[in-house]
Amino acid sequence: MERVLLIKVPARLGVLAVGRIRAALSEGLALSVDACAAVEIEESYVYCRAQGKAEAALEIVRRRVATVCPPGSRTVSLEGMLHLRSEPGGIDAPWHYVVETDVAPESEQDFNDWYTEEHMPGLAAVPGTARADRYLSKDGTPRYYACYDLRTRETFGSPPWLAVRATDWSSRVRPSFRNTKRTMFTRVLG
Repeated sequence: MERVLLIKVPARLGVLAVGRIRAALSEGLALSVDACAAVEIEESYVYCRAQGKAEAALEIVRRRVATVCPPGSRTVSLEGMLHLRSEPGGIDAPWHYVVETDVAPESEQDFNDWYTEEHMPGLAAVPGTARADRYLSKDGTPRYYACYDLRTRETFGSPPWLAVRATDWSSRVRPSFRNTKRTMFTRVLG
């Protein structure tokens, strides 16, 4: 399963800043780094994906973060749960939407079944969604991350997108969400 180190940076980073961080983090490592800046808040997410000996490389990156990222940055180890590609590789997807949440313990199985069987496949099939990924945090709360790469910002909130969100199963599961954060990002580097 894919392992990713997410670095949450409390600032909106530009291409030059991300380029410097990328160079410092990946020096000597087989690592891909991409980054997104939040649209409405001062925050950026930097995703580090290692090839080969992923755990060792990501641990090195975790130690380097404090020396190259702005103060207040923090890391989250993510383990891939579901990866869906809606469109062929190479499609430009400049928008990145992330839902981070915990779930009430008594609803966790229904929540996970809903994401795997209905919700994420439905959103991945919406025209304009290029990729949908789901992760489990190994570093506390929130435990679940759902990430969507979108060709246009209008994909989010389009009639097909809203139809997926308006199912009976969605209505049953959504009240069990806890500590939920929804953020729209623009891709800075990737």
